[in-house]
Amino acid sequence: MGVSYRPQSIQTSNSSDCLLNVPFEAYHDSPTCGPEDPGRTVEIPRAQVGPSTWRKLTSWLPFSRKHQTHSPFLLDQSLDKKKSQRSCCWRFFSRSLLVFFVMLGFIQFISLAFGIVLSFFPNEYDRAASTWKNTAPHPQSIVDASHWPTDQSREIIAVNCHSHNDYWRQIPLFSALEAGCIGVEADVWLFDDELYVGHTTSSLTSRRTLRSLYIDPLMEILEKQNPSTPFNGGVNRPPHGVFDTDPDQSVIFLIDFKTDGALTWPAVVKQLAPLRDRGYLTYFNGQDIIPGLITVVGTGNTPFDLVTANSTYRDIFFDAPLEKLVDEEDSAKATILTNKEHSTGMGQGHSGMPRAINANTFNLTNSYYASVSFKKAVGFPWPFHFTQHQMDLIRKQVRVAHQHGLKVRYWSIPGWPISLRNHIWRILAQEGVDILNVDDLAAATKTDWKIGVFDWWL
Repeated sequence: MGVSYRPQSIQTSNSSDCLLNVPFEAYHDSPTCGPEDPGRTVEIPRAQVGPSTWRKLTSWLPFSRKHQTHSPFLLDQSLDKKKSQRSCCWRFFSRSLLVFFVMLGFIQFISLAFGIVLSFFPNEYDRAASTWKNTAPHPQSIVDASHWPTDQSREIIAVNCHSHNDYWRQIPLFSALEAGCIGVEADVWLFDDELYVGHTTSSLTSRRTLRSLYIDPLMEILEKQNPSTPFNGGVNRPPHGVFDTDPDQSVIFLIDFKTDGALTWPAVVKQLAPLRDRGYLTYFNGQDIIPGLITVVGTGNTPFDLVTANSTYRDIFFDAPLEKLVDEEDSAKATILTNKEHSTGMGQGHSGMPRAINANTFNLTNSYYASVSFKKAVGFPWPFHFTQHQMDLIRKQVRVAHQHGLKVRYWSIPGWPISLRNHIWRILAQEGVDILNVDDLAAATKTDWKIGVFDWWL
């Protein structure tokens, strides 16, 4: 049997053991139950009334919690309080996030500032490179068993890296060789029959020429590496290369023609004469490639038609456009140059080119590198990893270039974040790219390209 409460009056006393006089009306759960006296009063001690029952009993009172909660004024206060709490939490989160990014930007600014400042001071390779310029022989009166005639490159291990824009370094050529890079690059501009070295015409000076920065220093290095001694009869056969630890390694000298290719070509051929006369250049004799201590490669506006004009001798090789190579497995296919590419004749792989490129256009008798802009050909690895399409493209380009006997080189590789750059280097090396185009000599030649926590934003 249940009880239906109908509060009519509540009598309270000042004592702690006050009782509630609650009249109730009985109801039957089954037909067998008899009616109860509707006027019967049951005294229920307050201590025996549960919280839920107490709320039911007092819910009708104007001062009850139910009425307080639904009061319009109190309801607005409750909502305002909740909104205020949410607003405080949002302000705390947004301010914390703002402080985090401000601190991150501040640290990044400090890192860049220190990097710029340090760039004006010689690094470990620049300091060590000064020893290359000391070509004076050791005094005969001093017996020093720790030195030998070809020790200027002692302990240097040759690494397949290319010193991009080498003329920007503290000590052009020598810093790259000290680091172990086998490739260097010089941008040349022809003015008044002289070849000046620089990235733009605004950076050119009369003292920075192809001859002063590269031709003469290379001659001095190779002359010292091939001395006349009582033990060789005055003749070194085969000649000794730049690197004492790897005397057969050729230095790849990339010359970027910035001015008109056809006009610049004769000046470059003329200035290479000292290296040519001493037999230091790699050349093609009409049948075979004869390796030399210096391999000259023309890029930029180098005219392909002048490179291949002499079929019996050539010692300047072409930097072929990697993206335009034709797969030998599809030899019937040809790459057709656009009217703009063919008419301007400016830029890597455009000057002096035939209208159509087939599978036999580029080979090791006329070209050495097959190069392309990484950002243009492959694209940015987003989000910080290569897609399957990008990996397939790299593998195909490497495979096709090697079919033609050419070395693969990607330029314009992202340099930041550092971990992304290192990841790209690692993948390219694993996939068979022959030489890395680098700006950071120290990082490239150490070949320790593990991902660091702070490298993502430094």
